[in-house]
Amino acid sequence: MNPANRLITEEQIRDKLSEMGKAITEDYRGRDLLIVGILKGAFMVMADLARHIELPVEFDFMAVSSYGSATKTSGVVRILKDLDTEISGRDVLIVEDIIDSGLTLHYLMRNLRVRQPASLELAALLIKDGIERPPLHVKYEGFHIGPEFVIGYGLDHGEKYRNLPYIGTFDPE
Repeated sequence: MNPANRLITEEQIRDKLSEMGKAITEDYRGRDLLIVGILKGAFMVMADLARHIELPVEFDFMAVSSYGSATKTSGVVRILKDLDTEISGRDVLIVEDIIDSGLTLHYLMRNLRVRQPASLELAALLIKDGIERPPLHVKYEGFHIGPEFVIGYGLDHGEKYRNLPYIGTFDPE
């Protein structure tokens, strides 16, 4: 049984990542780019996006966890895995699978700016529209979607379905 109704196809994802990769290639030509993936969800986006970036790049990862009830606008964010790389003076591109409330990402961007990178930008495959969030500038945008819960292509439900090659709305039936 199919756990998801297709929202964005494998081909659409590939085309969008190619477009984003070309823009990143142009913007960072001649620069020392570090791409940082936010675990676990962004690993597929990061890997496929990187294949479309025609520059030598370095990779690093962070894992964060946010706590707090869904009714609160502020939660406590814990860094579970920090960067292995020093980012002072480096061009850093954060890669995210989805931007929902943006609270964790807003905290993370503030945390990384303190480390004085030469530049700090954000790429996200999915951005949920119609949600109030702190200000986040997403330089490389994929798709805008509604508030529905989505799975596939790195996004999970109970740690499952990340391996779907497309993005779909979750159907528990």
